[in-house]
Amino acid sequence: MLTGMTVTGYRVGERGFRRITLAVSAAGMTTFVAMYAAQAVLPQIATEFDSSPAATALTISATTGMLALMVVPISVLSERFGRLRIMSVSALLSVVIGLLQPWAPSLELLVAMRGLQGIALAGVPATAMAYLAEEVHPDDVGAAMGKYIAGTTLGGLAGRLIPSLTLEVGTWRWGMMAAAAASFCFATATAFLAPKSRHFVARPVGWRTTASHLKTHLKTPALVAMFGTGFLLMGGFVSVYNFLGFRLLAAPFDLPDVVVGLIFLMFLAGTVSASAAGRLADRLGPRRVLVTSEMVMLGGLLLTWPDHLVPVLIGAFLLTAGFFGAHAVASGWVGRLATEHRAEASSLYLLAYYAGSSVMGALAGLAFAAAAWTGVVLYVGGLVLAAAALVVASQRSRVARAADTVTPCDSVL
Repeated sequence: MLTGMTVTGYRVGERGFRRITLAVSAAGMTTFVAMYAAQAVLPQIATEFDSSPAATALTISATTGMLALMVVPISVLSERFGRLRIMSVSALLSVVIGLLQPWAPSLELLVAMRGLQGIALAGVPATAMAYLAEEVHPDDVGAAMGKYIAGTTLGGLAGRLIPSLTLEVGTWRWGMMAAAAASFCFATATAFLAPKSRHFVARPVGWRTTASHLKTHLKTPALVAMFGTGFLLMGGFVSVYNFLGFRLLAAPFDLPDVVVGLIFLMFLAGTVSASAAGRLADRLGPRRVLVTSEMVMLGGLLLTWPDHLVPVLIGAFLLTAGFFGAHAVASGWVGRLATEHRAEASSLYLLAYYAGSSVMGALAGLAFAAAAWTGVVLYVGGLVLAAAALVVASQRSRVARAADTVTPCDSVL
């Protein structure tokens, strides 16, 4: 185990590494609790407002869509005002908006408020990845990113499980209120745990310069491949969970609301796989781990196809593990590929990631309406295969091959 600080960033095993990873994990939990609290109660929202599954799913797409639009501008502001300041303000604003949402009298107003919350939430993912890339030793960024993604899985689990369990004693409105309270606790933990930035240097906000940096990243094929991977995989993953609840409530399953809510316990698989995939990527190289994770995700998806509960549960478990493993590796690979202007590179990845959730998640409603669950499986399967093809094609790039090399691991994982 390494002791003491190094000039190049926190190493695995150091107290600072534990604090920074706990802080950004809590920030990820704040984001995902708020972002997906509505997903667990979509059928109940649809019933109250007499809306279709596709229309009700806009409560998710509005949040992720506005987050995607704002993540680049807010990442630029973080270059001037600091990662931690933006992260903390963003988390607290999202909590305030979350506490107001249960009072929405119509679906239209609820969707609008969810969109506002997406704007507020954008500051957390826009800064967290850049914060880790700056403060953690380059050889341990994969492990740190894996812990951050693991935190988002726990947030996603809490954001879905808390409202669904609340249905046992109250309505969906009480469920979303409880999720907002949990989000506040995680935001507070981030503020207390996060160590001050040691390597951040404030820069003037120059939109022309930022546009130039973004253009440079968009001309790097390997980075574009990672952006596309995030877009496709997140779109597919959200599509599955947007409509899985509707499927399990209907025949032939006919499960109770609370039991359906427990399906989100599958996110615990992602908590483990994200952290493990990040460490394996540092040891084996990201490409191999990323493609393997995508194939696990595809295999899990296919298992959900039959109308039998046990294969559906096993499939959801594997799909969730594969997705979060892939996301941890892809986001960490962005940090390796972008040796400078990392905030802009991270923000482009997140823009693509959340745009995938918004756009592809909304389009999945058409597949579900046209062919029920078979339509969702075929649609998402195509997205996963396209993402795997992007990773394979990216290896033609010299930059990608260089970033795929394995660095010696001299710390205790």
